[in-house]
Amino acid sequence: MTELEKAISMLIGVFDKYAFAEDKKETLTKEELRKMMDKELPGFLQGGKAKENCDKLMKDLDENGDSEVNFKEFVIFVATLTCMVHDRFQKCNKK
Repeated sequence: MTELEKAISMLIGVFDKYAFAEDKKETLTKEELRKMMDKELPGFLQGGKAKENCDKLMKDLDENGDSEVNFKEFVIFVATLTCMVHDRFQKCNKK
């Protein structure tokens, strides 16, 4: 398996791990999203504003307004976050 194939498989695995935790749904509830971020992105929800940040993130991600994050919305989140981190690395390398 190539590195990119492994990365895709890992994304699917992380989503499924949290999305199927409750009620066997194929979406992330706000609580599942928060748990996923606590475990998989611990630096992202730092500080006392964790609940506010998660609420805002859920609102921003939930394109179809169903109060849950489906796989497509999750991938958009991961891609956006990846672009932000890439940009930051690029800026650091130029210094």
